[in-house]
Amino acid sequence: MVRSNVSRLGRLASRTLQGRMAGANFSTRFLLPQNARAKFTPATPVSRAPFSTTSRTAKPLTPAQLKTAKPAELADQEYHELSDTYLDHLLTHLEERQDTSDDIDVEYSSGVMNIKTKNGVYVINKQPPNKQIWLSSPLTGPKRYDYVVVSEDQSSKQDTAVGAWVYLRDGTSLTELLQKEIDVEIDPYGLAD
Repeated sequence: MVRSNVSRLGRLASRTLQGRMAGANFSTRFLLPQNARAKFTPATPVSRAPFSTTSRTAKPLTPAQLKTAKPAELADQEYHELSDTYLDHLLTHLEERQDTSDDIDVEYSSGVMNIKTKNGVYVINKQPPNKQIWLSSPLTGPKRYDYVVVSEDQSSKQDTAVGAWVYLRDGTSLTELLQKEIDVEIDPYGLAD
């Protein structure tokens, strides 16, 4: 089963359950007396949309963030998980586009992704010794992307840090560049699915 079909089935199942739960809450509301309803009301509000259906687009680093931006200190396993996840989602989106149009051709073999477009060939590959993803673009040339975590300090809320593959010289993310040059919108970690 294709990955996109699995996520669609998950969303469909979630919507079905939400509809049934909403119907159950509505029907018991009128069947129970006022004082009994309070006993069955959950202490915390139940969200009608437990999963977000909107994609989170990464914003470019601000000049202040760029001055202090440093590559995240990743263990080898973390690097491979992050880079593999990113490249897998990118490959999925590119293959879907390849199936529907003739303006793109993608090949992925031995950790090297070749994307053939009308502008030329893009080459994307992992560089494990440097813990980077490298890109060779026919329009903007070679770039080396480091994984950067933004807003993970004492003043930030816990677990709100945002990470992205960022070219530290100009603060652009790999996702932004691919969207601009290849016109492919991706959700690098499947957050919108």
